[in-house]
Amino acid sequence: MSTRSKDPSIPVVEQTAGKGAARAAARRRNRAGYGIERRPGWVTYTILGLVLLISAYPLYYAVQLASSDAATIAQNPIPPLLPQGNLFENLGRVFEEIPFWAAFVNSVLVAVITSVSVVIFATLAGFSFSKLRFRGRGPLLVFVIATMAVPVQLGVVPLFILMAELGWVGQLQAVIVPGLVTAFGVFWMTQYLESALPYELVEAARVDGCSLIRTFWHVALPAARPAATMLALFTFVASWVNFFWPFIILGPDNPTLPVALQLLQASFFKDLSLIMAGVVAATIPLVVLFVFAGRQLVAGIMQGAVKG
Repeated sequence: MSTRSKDPSIPVVEQTAGKGAARAAARRRNRAGYGIERRPGWVTYTILGLVLLISAYPLYYAVQLASSDAATIAQNPIPPLLPQGNLFENLGRVFEEIPFWAAFVNSVLVAVITSVSVVIFATLAGFSFSKLRFRGRGPLLVFVIATMAVPVQLGVVPLFILMAELGWVGQLQAVIVPGLVTAFGVFWMTQYLESALPYELVEAARVDGCSLIRTFWHVALPAARPAATMLALFTFVASWVNFFWPFIILGPDNPTLPVALQLLQASFFKDLSLIMAGVVAATIPLVVLFVFAGRQLVAGIMQGAVKG
């Protein structure tokens, strides 16, 4: 392994004491655990493996129950280690008993629209709060952050009255519009842009003749991409699993996926295998999203973490 440029101090040692001293210094740093190329040991992999197993077990447990039947679960609530053979049969029952695909389309529309909207508006607000100077900036930001302390349940009654006045009860816009921007998203992007976007870049863009919107689009938005990616993912997952407000405003006629799954346990007898099959079917899109977006997500995080 070359002793050059892996550690900034190694070329200095080579210039002052020679190549032999530089190689010796590199070996000592690697043995001490400071080398960049040093790989994690078995303890790290063991801990990561345990965390992975603990995190994946709830989903595996749901698959086990979804592949069983009601009689077997009643006799033995703890299913066998390997899944049974009723998974596809139970999934077929889910598709027959609830409007699964209509609810799936509704959930996709709500999650995608709210994710894109939250990223755009939160990044705009974060850029304004972190890099622009205007009167009342501090108190307004404190007010936005303070709204996160208010429980969602306190605003349900006035929000429902407003939606009824607009004639949106039972329609998707009643779920989409209240979630177009979030206080958490504004706080998240403000804190990130405060440290990730230097004032010098904004001033240079203004000197070059960029308007405020062009400065945001060409300077602030690329710098905010790692945090915006994380925010989009968080918002998508939160919208996908949101049950409380869609259950109140939409009802069973035009449901999102969590509301539709609730219909599986509306009867007196609850078939856990059928319910878990619905849970597995609703979780698969999130798993696929993490599989395909995981690499880009990590790359965005690393791009935001490495400066210079």
